[in-house]
Amino acid sequence: MNPAFVVLVNHSAAAEQAARYAAVLGGPLGVQLELVHVYQDPMLLSEMAFAPVPYLPQLQSDADEALQALAERLPAAEATVLAAPMPYAVQEAIDRFQPLLLAMSLSAEQGLADYLLRNHLLPVLRATHHPLLLVPETGPPPALPRRVLVAVDAEYFALSAASLALAPLLASWPAAFSVVHVRHIASGFEQPVPERLGGSLRELLPVPAPLELCGDAGHDPAAAVLRAVADAQADLLVLIARPRSFLGRLFHRSVTAEVLRGCPVPVLLLPADAPDQPDWMPAMS
Repeated sequence: MNPAFVVLVNHSAAAEQAARYAAVLGGPLGVQLELVHVYQDPMLLSEMAFAPVPYLPQLQSDADEALQALAERLPAAEATVLAAPMPYAVQEAIDRFQPLLLAMSLSAEQGLADYLLRNHLLPVLRATHHPLLLVPETGPPPALPRRVLVAVDAEYFALSAASLALAPLLASWPAAFSVVHVRHIASGFEQPVPERLGGSLRELLPVPAPLELCGDAGHDPAAAVLRAVADAQADLLVLIARPRSFLGRLFHRSVTAEVLRGCPVPVLLLPADAPDQPDWMPAMS
């Protein structure tokens, strides 16, 4: 049985972009693409509140046809429509397909994207510890990554079993990997990169990756990460997500959200296991 990706889609060009990127990413492993559309009752949407009832079955039928057409345009893809609130639908998709990761588009409509991530997807992913791939709507054409940048901060982490299960996938890409350690640099003084930060990553990355320091002298770690992406000419960014703060405070409060808003390349969020910080490990201020 081939491994699977679950791609959460609607009928937008952004969703198709995410599905195409996921198909390319999983191609070397023969990944099965499970396209999941979560059907929401149009009567619950304000813009459809006054839609004539006879039109509602036709709307769902049109949605099903559009999803099937998308699946036919992609290699090794199947389409599924789930009619349930988003958190329950995501959990059902995980239980049914046992995916290596979930994927979705990151729309330019940041308010909607933030709402879906924070209120629907992330509570489920926090509980399941599944990796999440976010593909920007305006990103480059789908292609296998050539330069992958992994960004970490000063805090301890141990990747979840679901994250470590991606090791064969990463090894299948013709990519060079590098790790950047983002930390605040005060008064020009740079402390050495802690060797312990690379321990969990050695189990994930196909080859030992250079571990570099990226100074955050301006108290803006999100900008430091984005600068590192540009300097490395990376075409995929990997971020570590801790259980206590899946998305919201990867480096410091809303840093991850800021990175997602400004990152021009796809971002892979890898969950870390709890406990996420031992008593002897200071947090980055």
